[in-house]
Amino acid sequence: MTNYKALFLDIDGTILRRDHTIEDTTKLAVKQAQGKGIEVFLATGRPLHEVDDIADELGVDSFIGYNGAYAIYDGKTIVDEPISGSVIDQFLDVAKQNEHEMILYTNELNLVTSESKQVVKDFIDYFDLKNHQAYEAIYREQILGITLMDVRPDEPALYEVKQEDIYFSQVNVTGLEHCYDMIRENVNKGQAIQKVLKELDIPAEATIAFGDGMNDKQMLQYVGESFAMANATPEVFQYAKHRTTSVEESGIYNGLKQLGIVN
Repeated sequence: MTNYKALFLDIDGTILRRDHTIEDTTKLAVKQAQGKGIEVFLATGRPLHEVDDIADELGVDSFIGYNGAYAIYDGKTIVDEPISGSVIDQFLDVAKQNEHEMILYTNELNLVTSESKQVVKDFIDYFDLKNHQAYEAIYREQILGITLMDVRPDEPALYEVKQEDIYFSQVNVTGLEHCYDMIRENVNKGQAIQKVLKELDIPAEATIAFGDGMNDKQMLQYVGESFAMANATPEVFQYAKHRTTSVEESGIYNGLKQLGIVN
């Protein structure tokens, strides 16, 4: 059996169920993996200042956040890749022209283009975002991630930029399908994992990842063993080596059991 060294877990739809709780089997799986010397990372599109409760519940203190733009291991920052200020300007212009809304994430704040629109309130409520306020230009060079809101399926293409190769990952949450995370092809969960593993001197084949959205694509492609949750966006399955049960049906536990890590 491979001597696995690192496990990367997406949060929403992978760790967290629809009611925002974590299955006991998931907690048990993480604990057993850690007991075998496997370093467990939360690898999420969420801002890291919003995942403390989840990290505490699982006993995890290593993180990849903002879809790979920021990573921390053992209190040390491994990745810190803000989005270009010119891209931020372009996004703000396009959003205004098309009556879209955005949340722009810094290392400490969630900055919204509207504090009154219902779509923004719904997003904040679902993800229980605490540190939010109106966007101001003083934060222009600190933005690590962006979520577009109130966007039709054909409209993310309006945000294409010449400076960067980007795509958009639809938020895999019922009722929030109008939301899209911006993903940079050269700044993503897979690239962040590559840098983390270099820091830890761990080969990719000794790593495992679980995910459910298109923002997990590069992560699932890069690690040695990858699992797509049964509840994943259908396009994700082609990027994972394995398909496990859903987040509601012990998906992480069953995947790790398949590898002989849990019993």
